[in-house]
Amino acid sequence: MQVEIWHNPACGTSRNTLALIRHVGIEPTIVEYLRDPPDKQRLREAIAEAGLRVRDAIRDKQPEYLELGLDDPSLSDDELLDAMVSMPVLINRPFVFSPTGARLCRPDSSLVLDILPPCDRPFTKEDGEVVIDANGQRVR
Repeated sequence: MQVEIWHNPACGTSRNTLALIRHVGIEPTIVEYLRDPPDKQRLREAIAEAGLRVRDAIRDKQPEYLELGLDDPSLSDDELLDAMVSMPVLINRPFVFSPTGARLCRPDSSLVLDILPPCDRPFTKEDGEVVIDANGQRVR
C-alpha cells in the first residue's frame, strides 16, 4: 500500500502518526512539507480529499496566523491557501494519504488508522497513551 505523510519531525503528533503507519507494516513516502511545501493546487486537493474546509487545515495556533490577520472571516479560501503556501508552517499537520482516503491527523494521530489496513498488535504513543490495546483493539 502506498502511503504519503506530510511530516514535521519536530511535532509529536506527526511523529506518532508516522510511527503508527510504520507499526502496521508500511514505509510511507515522507514529505517534510516545511522544506518541500505543496503548491496551491495540491494543497487545495489535499484539503478536499480529507473532507475539510480550508480554514480547518490552517494552523491557527501559529503566531503568523494572527500577525497576518488570517483570522479575518472575510478572507477567501484562495487568500488563505496563498498564505499557507508562502508560509508552510501555517499548514496543519500531519496530512496522510492512502488509497483508501486522506486524513488530517490532528489533534489525534490515531485518525490515521481509519485509512490503513487493520493492525492487531499493541501500540502506545510516545507520551504513553495506548492507541491499540493488548487485545489488538483500537482505544478511542
